[in-house]
Amino acid sequence: MEKLVIEGGKRLQGRVAAGGSKNAALPVLAACLLAEGTTVLRNVPRLSDVEILLAILRELGCRVERRADDAVEIEVLDESNCTAGYDLVSKMRASVCVLGPLIGRRRRARVSMPGGCVIGVRPIDLHEKGLSALGARMTLERGYLVAEVPAAGLQGTEIFLGGAFGSSVTGTTNVLTAAVYAAGTTVIESAACEPEVVDLAEMLVKMGAKIDGIGSPRLTIQGVRTLKGVEHSVIPDRIEAGTYLAGAAITRGDVTVTDCRPDHLRAASQILREMGMILEAGKTTLRAHHPETPLKPVDLTTLVYPGFPTDLQAQFMAALCVADGISVVTEKIYPDRFMHVPELLRMGAELRKTGSTVVVHGVPHLVGAPVRASDLRASAALVIAGCAAWGETEVHEIHHIDRGYDRIEAKLNGLGAGIRRVK
Repeated sequence: MEKLVIEGGKRLQGRVAAGGSKNAALPVLAACLLAEGTTVLRNVPRLSDVEILLAILRELGCRVERRADDAVEIEVLDESNCTAGYDLVSKMRASVCVLGPLIGRRRRARVSMPGGCVIGVRPIDLHEKGLSALGARMTLERGYLVAEVPAAGLQGTEIFLGGAFGSSVTGTTNVLTAAVYAAGTTVIESAACEPEVVDLAEMLVKMGAKIDGIGSPRLTIQGVRTLKGVEHSVIPDRIEAGTYLAGAAITRGDVTVTDCRPDHLRAASQILREMGMILEAGKTTLRAHHPETPLKPVDLTTLVYPGFPTDLQAQFMAALCVADGISVVTEKIYPDRFMHVPELLRMGAELRKTGSTVVVHGVPHLVGAPVRASDLRASAALVIAGCAAWGETEVHEIHHIDRGYDRIEAKLNGLGAGIRRVK
């Protein structure tokens, strides 16, 4: 077991590169199951979640080679196995993204149910609804979601994917990767518009898919017979970039994130400006620097893209803990996603949770304390809080952070933090 020990009170400043997006890499990797020939994916981050999915692809008959330049080569050699087993899927909920490609290409899938999560229950009913509409027969057998495609094959149709909390990103990617092989025309209404969905759709088009409306809530897919392997570069990770920008705010620093997409961070940038941070955007860079005046409180609500991302809620809440006034944070995507609140309280924050809302009373400073990471984004929030806090902070259970951040301590130390990883 490892932990991060953070010497706080240090101002983050300098330049740091964002890596490839975890949330984009996973569905793009799964989509390689659809292709004939070799697919080369570049800018694939070295994360534990990614490595789990690569292991699943190997089990599903793929040759997988990880190169030194962060590229991955994938070639399907054997299509006989259609089972994504419990041992691997249970380690990462997003493994369910292989469901759509298996149904589309192999006409059969047996994928372990991913179960719940500490940030709240995330059902896959929209996945089942969309795939059933295409003609797949879906059943639950001893904890496995089993899908069978009839002899006539998948048939294009109109599908509505809206849910109680908006569109489903993984639901959209699963239906999309099955629909590319469905006969006729499929229309997905209320499709997720996140950049990660756009990245997948653009790769599918390179492979030979016919998709209109990319980036909009209405996707129109004309089914094709075959898709070919291509070269594709995964988009930069907007959540990693936003985490470093939140780190600049909480430490009153000056951070420039390179190799990023500022257009993917408009909602987060607007909140930072409302907090009083000064932002400068380039083509592939985004700088946030503190104006030497107290941070201002804001009202923040998470929404589906292009709204403020739920995956940055914890990090921005940490920054608002030291704002001069009262902020209100409302979680509209996962109402239970507040596991970081009791840990921030241990560090001297003043927070009051009511339902899906947290009222944040800003304090002059946080104090170092032993804290425990409960999930990926909560752990990132605790790390940047530790960078700003007075004294020493120990962040335990850091296997969570390794799921979505490649060597976060090295990158933050490059900005002036004092972090060491200790066994």
